[in-house]
Amino acid sequence: MTYLVTGATGTVGRHLVDQLLAAGHQVRALTRDPARADLPDKVEVVAGDLGDPETVAPALVGVTGVHLITFGDNAYTPLTTGPDLVALAAAAGVRRVTVLQSGYPGPVEEALAASDLHWTRLQPVEFMANIRDWTESVRAEGVVREPFAHTRSALVHEADIAAVAAVALTEDGHAGRTLTITGPEALTRPEKVRLLAEAVGRPIEYIELSEAVARRRWAEEGHSQETIEFFVEVHGNAPEISYTVLPTVEELTGRPPRTFAQWAREHAHLFRD
Repeated sequence: MTYLVTGATGTVGRHLVDQLLAAGHQVRALTRDPARADLPDKVEVVAGDLGDPETVAPALVGVTGVHLITFGDNAYTPLTTGPDLVALAAAAGVRRVTVLQSGYPGPVEEALAASDLHWTRLQPVEFMANIRDWTESVRAEGVVREPFAHTRSALVHEADIAAVAAVALTEDGHAGRTLTITGPEALTRPEKVRLLAEAVGRPIEYIELSEAVARRRWAEEGHSQETIEFFVEVHGNAPEISYTVLPTVEELTGRPPRTFAQWAREHAHLFRD
């Protein structure tokens, strides 16, 4: 059986490619620039753009399952091509689809729900990989500047998201489910900073920004007003789902989810001088 992974060079997709290969599956990876993909030799790398469905059609031939992402160039802007992509997958005889939800359900999720495909929606909370945004300030100053120190997050290791995706994509029994994926603990920003400092091996100071200062910084970084409001709502008034620890990873994979301390040790080199 061949499985097509879209977003194959991304935060979750790269782990999913490795895990499917390790399980002995044939993997086809969709990327807009195959020459820069840097994927294992056993992977069949094909060119395609989810924003242009006709370029995706050849990659679907002979595929049993597809892992879909729901965004293109901008992670905060949902793809509008969901109906076309789903129709192409159905016409190609695809059986299963996992869809990595980013934010609220959009055109891809809606098209899958209206189809006869066996789809599973993956709804992870905050990625541990987001902590890489702190790399520059930690390396240069030993400081993390973020607002909303009180907010807790059950952040999840990207490899665990991929592990859940691999099970849902290759095994029966998960069609029509929405799987909320979390890590094993809910942490505040100061707690994340403390654990990161332990892994890096030097002190890191946490400085809480006011909401006003955070808004200005996000605007200077080029985020739209809509995106900034989303940041404030998600981080300043976090929904219960974002800090509620769930057993999804262990239920599907048979092992507990990875901790943030583990992620920090794996990536400590990124935060050192």
